[in-house]
Amino acid sequence: MSESTGTRRKRRSAQSTVAIAASVVAYIGGGPAPVAAQESGPEASSPEQRGLAIARQADERTGGYQDYEARLTMVLVSRDGKERIREMEVSALASGDGERTLLVFRSPRDLSGTALLSHSRGDGNDDQWLYLPSMKRVKRIAGAKQSGSFMGSEFAYEDIGSQEVDNFTYRYAGEDRIEGTAVEVVERFPTAEGSGYSRQRVYLDRATVLPLRIEYFDRRGEHVKTLTLGGYQQHGSCWRAGIMTMENLRNLAVTRLEWSDFRFDIGLSERSFTADALGRRGR
Repeated sequence: MSESTGTRRKRRSAQSTVAIAASVVAYIGGGPAPVAAQESGPEASSPEQRGLAIARQADERTGGYQDYEARLTMVLVSRDGKERIREMEVSALASGDGERTLLVFRSPRDLSGTALLSHSRGDGNDDQWLYLPSMKRVKRIAGAKQSGSFMGSEFAYEDIGSQEVDNFTYRYAGEDRIEGTAVEVVERFPTAEGSGYSRQRVYLDRATVLPLRIEYFDRRGEHVKTLTLGGYQQHGSCWRAGIMTMENLRNLAVTRLEWSDFRFDIGLSERSFTADALGRRGR
């Protein structure tokens, strides 16, 4: 059976921001020429077209996997510096109808077994389900609630899972520097009506097209959060940020994500990424 167009496209995509975040995963690879070489091309005729071209290039340069597993440590740091640590297992699968991401908490004990399944479809209408062991049931996260805090962290539910290119519109916003590194700045605007953000401002390393910073603006246009990415490592053809730090500019709390033990293309089954399977994975 030949591979579907959607599956081929997803094999090229390594957005998982997460990625959590994804909005928040690494961008690099052996694909198109660097951004600077595309400035005079036909795709750069307007700020909107140029922003979309950079977003597509970044997405393509991450490619090469069908699925993966990893370990994730979430460190919640309060305004006064107190830390709480949570351990999770993360897995993802690229399929013809979008990318599915599964997070399962393993510690602390009161959260062990809690699981979140995200299904990013690429049209802004993403689905999410949360399994709560204490209630022994699966709860669907409605689109209007995806802007809420994920398990008390500074990440929103909508920050979790694959951030598809088609979930946003784009505008090129110029050049800048971050700690001496030249970056291209692209603003992206969520297409989902229930998003808590009016826009996001993404700073990508000009040489590698790796995201170094993402600034989040609420529906009133106020800058409310900043995500910083670093510690990049290559895993086969894919690059991943080892550390992602989300700072809340209102309450001054911070959530840090530390990634490890990546394994790619291990043959995960789509049957493990369904709402019905959430309870079994959480045990």
